Amino acid sequence: MSEEKTAAAEEMHATPDSTGSEEMPEPTLEERYAQALIDLEELKKENLRVLADSENFKKRLLREKDEYCKFATSGILEEIIPVMDNLDLALEHGRQNNACTGLVQGVEMTLNIFMETMKKHGLEQISAVDVPFDPAHHEAMGQVVRDDVAENTVCQMLQKGYVLKERLLRPAKVMVSRKP
Repeated sequence: MSEEKTAAAEEMHATPDSTGSEEMPEPTLEERYAQALIDLEELKKENLRVLADSENFKKRLLREKDEYCKFATSGILEEIIPVMDNLDLALEHGRQNNACTGLVQGVEMTLNIFMETMKKHGLEQISAVDVPFDPAHHEAMGQVVRDDVAENTVCQMLQKGYVLKERLLRPAKVMVSRKP
């Protein structure tokens, strides 16, 4: 039995020459140098890709930051718009009553200050009367039969619309003309 163990151990520790199989020859110095150059080129390409990705990431972050800063005030401006609507309603009502002229002047001044402040922050009112209907800025609430204006022209504004630095905050609610 010990002879069998010895023979098995010899087979396990046998060199490739003794088993008859051929060993891969060791690469020459020139082959190793060529492979190192190929590996170096691959690493350079990978490095360039990583640098390009990091530059794109920086640019995207800057764009997102600029976009955020540009529209950071939109939330508060959207909440102030109804206040301006109510001031407009107060003006409409006050102009119908001669006893309210002093109050109307004060409300007009307050509304003008509001509008100037909003313009400084990029908020602009959408012009909505006597212009062609634009679904990007107007919300049609209905149609009115009119002969005196062209078809699909805004003929009445029901609620003012607002744009913040080319971004629509609220569309103008309008009535659109149509031919009989």
